[in-house]
Amino acid sequence: MPSRPLRNVSKDDLKEKARLIRRDTVRLTDICGSGHYGSSFSMAELVASLYFQFLHVRPEDPKWADRDRFLLGKGHAAIGLYPVLADLGFFPKSWLDSYTRLNSPLGDHPDVKKVPGADFSSGSIGHNLSVSVGMALGLRLKGSPARVVCMMGDGEQTEGQIWEAAISGAHWGLSNLIGIVDINGAGSDGDPQETMRTEPLAEKWRAFGWEVIVLEDGHDFDQVQDALNRALNGPGEAPRCVLAYTVAGKGVSFMEGTWQWHLGYLGPKDLERAYAEIQAGDIG
Repeated sequence: MPSRPLRNVSKDDLKEKARLIRRDTVRLTDICGSGHYGSSFSMAELVASLYFQFLHVRPEDPKWADRDRFLLGKGHAAIGLYPVLADLGFFPKSWLDSYTRLNSPLGDHPDVKKVPGADFSSGSIGHNLSVSVGMALGLRLKGSPARVVCMMGDGEQTEGQIWEAAISGAHWGLSNLIGIVDINGAGSDGDPQETMRTEPLAEKWRAFGWEVIVLEDGHDFDQVQDALNRALNGPGEAPRCVLAYTVAGKGVSFMEGTWQWHLGYLGPKDLERAYAEIQAGDIG
């Protein structure tokens, strides 16, 4: 299993990066007229920790051969990833102002051909873990220290291709492959467990040959750091899956825990309230 050092980042700095994700998600949704608040807010602490603590990337050289890869299976949450890529310097922050506008490189889902820092495209959910398996195998054959991280949604676990990829990752002993499932309990049709029950996920992933790390609170930075460090830097020969239990819409009280804000748009009064709650919040 390749191991790479963590960067020394304070918890306060990480909280501010998560706040950035939420603020810009609200702002970009206002530009677009519709956006995925719930799933972007639920992954904010995970994405902040990954990019500012764990992943080895070079914004000045987005195609660096030995970079860690991050694939967003739940690509509809790209609105929460773009602010991080811009903040790191992968592309100018001014690009954010063009989100989903005509000729903008930043679409509702990431496009690897247009977005520096995006390691693969997304659209229909379920295929990025398969792509991650291929990347991880290729990197191992090259002797690269790079790790491949694929973030999925809990609704995405109903896709058959996920489990074909899971079998393959375990078969090849891809210890450089990490899956993260953002279990926020909200999808476009309601609670994923009511739409198509996939629990108990821990037992399923273990049965498919993966080491499972259960992250009880995906918004607590101490727990997030411990889980991600075990997943990315721990010993062993198997791929790892972090089951991260989060809250959809975390950070804005009237969105929290509701599937109705999986996709939506805020009017002026609610927009002001959301900004205020995000700024005043102390998550993590």
